[in-house]
Amino acid sequence: MTHRQRRFRAGRSVLTLLAALGTLAGGALVGAAPAGAASEWTRLAAGVQYRQFDIQAAKGTAHAHVIGVDLRNPRVRVGLLYPGAVASRAAVSQLATAQGALAGVNGDFFNISETQHPGVEATGSTVGPAIAQGRVLKAAVPDGQRFGPALPPGTSTEDVFGVGSDRRARLGELALDGWVNTPDGRTALGGLNQYALPVGSIGAFTPAWGSVSRVRATCGTDTDRGAPCSTDTYEVTVRAGRVVATADAPGGGAITPGTTVLVGREAGAQQLRKLYVGAAVSVRHRLVSASSWVPYRFALGGYPVLERRQPLPGLDDTTSAVRTAVGIANGGRRLYLLALDGAPDYRSGLTIAEVASAMRSLGSVDAFSLDGGGSTTMVAREPGTAAVSVLNHPSGGAERPVPNGIGVFSTG
Repeated sequence: MTHRQRRFRAGRSVLTLLAALGTLAGGALVGAAPAGAASEWTRLAAGVQYRQFDIQAAKGTAHAHVIGVDLRNPRVRVGLLYPGAVASRAAVSQLATAQGALAGVNGDFFNISETQHPGVEATGSTVGPAIAQGRVLKAAVPDGQRFGPALPPGTSTEDVFGVGSDRRARLGELALDGWVNTPDGRTALGGLNQYALPVGSIGAFTPAWGSVSRVRATCGTDTDRGAPCSTDTYEVTVRAGRVVATADAPGGGAITPGTTVLVGREAGAQQLRKLYVGAAVSVRHRLVSASSWVPYRFALGGYPVLERRQPLPGLDDTTSAVRTAVGIANGGRRLYLLALDGAPDYRSGLTIAEVASAMRSLGSVDAFSLDGGGSTTMVAREPGTAAVSVLNHPSGGAERPVPNGIGVFSTG
């Protein structure tokens, strides 16, 4: 099957549009046709459509796949695809099929390797915050601990794309607000289910983390991901409001329901060493947004590239790569999920500046960059089938396991 042959059968054709978006040069769209003017959407379900096209970019041709989602349709929603644990990975097609999604793309950047810390297990956990069905899963790592390309000026690991309880999509920031109450007083919580904790802090790990080792949380610094692991660490296990175990180093294994494991480094470790088995301890945590009073039902990390139809200042306009992105239109009522092909003939990719221009040409007012390269994957389910098919061609020739993604769900 060639790169232009689609896997949708049953007499349903999908047009390949050459240069549908015109020519992208220097991050600006030159001579672009209006979105949809010279192309055709294919219906996947009520409120969900798909199309593909070529983009003539600064460094060659990139082949794009787009899924449009109409959140005004009550039968359609989007949510977090994830394997059931923060520190875990699976292919997007597996995640979508397991959760009954109609379609989906990969999500946030993640802790993919630990070459700088030999012997330390890579967690597979994401960089940014994550919320699934209103449940907070994790908070953001320090900016200097992230994986992925450099952040655009003014952005941080706390930036999120998500959908609120009002069913409107939005960009925002989610910061951790938490504390640990002990007999000696209250201490601010520095992390929640994160692969990297701020220097001198205490982080909380819940059953949502999974069974992967927590050692990585004490490696690196706030500004240097590759810095050595801390030698001053301590771990305390809390259940039913009491300390039930302590250890000189972070451990691993599944965390039982109703249990929180506190991991401290440097000053945080010194605080935890004051605790003893039987001591009364309570832990509270939540994610808070300074930009929206509407609670998020779903959120994941990445970074913004387009706000109010304007590309963010300082976007990279030199490095081309395979990309995944999501755009927001119509006051948060419409989404555009974009994934590029990674097939050899279409690997020139787009710069981040070109991604912003492409998303704007689709009609996006705001847009958000997700993990790219070998992670870029778009899947959708054919009518009458239980499993999804991969629509794009991943860079490595096969899907890369990822920790989360955006799922599109439909009941009609």
